[in-house]
This record gives sequence, structure tokens and C-alpha cells, in this order.
Amino acid sequence: MKTQEQIKEMVRQKYSEIALQDKKENQTSCCGSGCCTTEVYNIMTEDYANLEGYIPEADLGLGCGLPTQFAGIKKGDLVIDLGSGAGNDCFIARSETGETGKVIGIDFTDAMIDKARVNAEKLGYQNVEFRKGDIEKMPVSANIADVIVSNCVLNLITDKDGVFKEIMRVLKPGGHFSISDIVLAGDLPPKIREAAEMHAGCVAGAIQKQAYLELIKINGFRNIMIQKEKSITLPDDILRSYLSETEIQEFRNSGTGIYSITVYAEKSKDSCCESGCCSN
Repeated sequence: MKTQEQIKEMVRQKYSEIALQDKKENQTSCCGSGCCTTEVYNIMTEDYANLEGYIPEADLGLGCGLPTQFAGIKKGDLVIDLGSGAGNDCFIARSETGETGKVIGIDFTDAMIDKARVNAEKLGYQNVEFRKGDIEKMPVSANIADVIVSNCVLNLITDKDGVFKEIMRVLKPGGHFSISDIVLAGDLPPKIREAAEMHAGCVAGAIQKQAYLELIKINGFRNIMIQKEKSITLPDDILRSYLSETEIQEFRNSGTGIYSITVYAEKSKDSCCESGCCSN
């Protein structure tokens, strides 16, 4: 079993490689020229093309939802994107928060930060900023964000409880988040859970759906709701890299479900922070 640090470094290396490719290369990289299903980390992606602010160069096809579509971002908001990659969700959020707002993207991969900054510079955006850091310890002050979004990232983090604690710290009282992520109903086969590629692909690090929602609740968030849910099917050509044909059939018959969910929750307006009660 890999340690938390080994998993983290493996994810960092994988996403550094992805950052150097474009979306088309990522979608054909499992065996070249599109001869098989796309790799597990991009079979879940949704189509951003019709959303205002969409920049194709920033879309690496790595998400599992459209959290910015459901986030209720208003003009002038300060928005933080956790695991911002090449900037895709940040640029969508920027179109909603406008010139009077600000968007901060946080990512722990140098190559992704570099790519996102290049994209922002090309677009001439002065109110979109990218910071390197861990989302379990965000490089931002407490009580500053109106909205936090994230797209298929928390499943990569072993300390999910720590991330939700950080989200609570960083949101303003009355602020909210909209997060797309992968969750489970039932148990994955051990060979899938332990596969490095399946961690980078957002599957092996996923936890049970009810446990995920409970983490949000015990960290003090309210008005928790699932804004969107869809089932994810792992194609046989991906499963064959880890399971025998018999094991694949057993997995199909097990009833285990893999789901992409987009979850909304709010920080109470009268939330208290470490230094005492925060003002509204």
C-alpha cells in the first residue's frame, strides 16, 4: 500500500505530464491515435464549449462536471478554484465575476501553474491569479472567498477532511462552494484501489458517497445539496489493464457504482473562526 506522500508525488508527476500535452493528445494517449478508449482520467469530462468564457487552450479534458455552471457566481465575487490545472474553470468563473471580481486558482503542479499563467497572459486577464500550493493548506487568508469551486480534484487527496476544513476557513461567512467530484457506492476491487493510474484517474481515491456528504456536514456546512449526479462506467479496455476477464465480470455484477456528483454547501453567516466570531 502506497503512503500518502507516495500517492501525492505520483499524482503530481502524472499531472505534470498531462500539462505538457493538449486535450487531443490526452484523449488518445492510452494507445495512440484514438485506437481505444481514453484514459481513466479523462473519460468523465463534460463539454464546456457552450459556457461563456470557455478557452479551448485551457481545457485539458480532466474534469468530471461543470461546477462553475452551478456555483451561483455573482459580479464582483472573489472565487477560488481548487486544483485549477490549466485554468479552464477559472476563466469560466472570470466571465461571471466580471472585471470587478477576482479569481484565484490553486494547483500543486508547477507545469499546470505555468500553463495557466501563460493562458491568462495571452488573454490579458488582470484579475485571474494562479498560486502554487496544496489545497489542504491553501496559500490564501481566512474568510476571503465568496465562492469556491473544484472539478474532480478532491478524490486525488487522501486528507479530504483537511480540505473541507480549509474550505470552511477560507470562505467568508455566508459564502458557498460548488464541487464536482467522484464518489462510490460499494467497493472497488483491491487491484483497482491499489493501482497508481487509478489514483491519478480519480477513481481509486474516491470514497463512499454517504461518507463524502457526511464529511461536509461534520465540518459545519449547511444547505448541502447534490446539484447534479451521473453514473461513470469504466470501459473494459481500461479494466483489462488491472483485472482478468473473470474479475471484470465479477466487478460488473457486484453492484458497485462510480458516480460524478456536483455538491453545493454554504458556510453559515454567523460562523465563528479561530480568532473568535467573524463579522458578517
